[in-house]
Amino acid sequence: QVQLVESGGGLVQAGGSLTLSCAASGRTFSSYAMGWFRQAPGKEREFVARINRSGGTYVADSVKGRFTISRDNVKNTVTLQMNSLKAEDTAVYFCAMAGFGAATPLFRDYRYWGQGTQVTVSS
Repeated sequence: QVQLVESGGGLVQAGGSLTLSCAASGRTFSSYAMGWFRQAPGKEREFVARINRSGGTYVADSVKGRFTISRDNVKNTVTLQMNSLKAEDTAVYFCAMAGFGAATPLFRDYRYWGQGTQVTVSS
């Protein structure tokens, strides 16, 4: 069975940085696109970034230039490097594994989800 376990969340001041990591198991990690989503209190879950099996990346406009997604197919991990954090980045961040090697920002492309990790940015 597929397991996705996020880590690295926490409390940080505005302008600071955090690195989120997601460890995957139970599936051939290198074959599938991976994504990060987030959900703030009272808001819908939204796309943050994704990386295809080829290594191609795409990030949401709201985090472009500040967040970077990467993957390590040896360690079976996907990482979200978050810089210049803002209060509006406060949310629970979820790691997701797609059903194919390439994926869009749409929820329907992702079959497996982690439990999430809290990121709180104080202003």
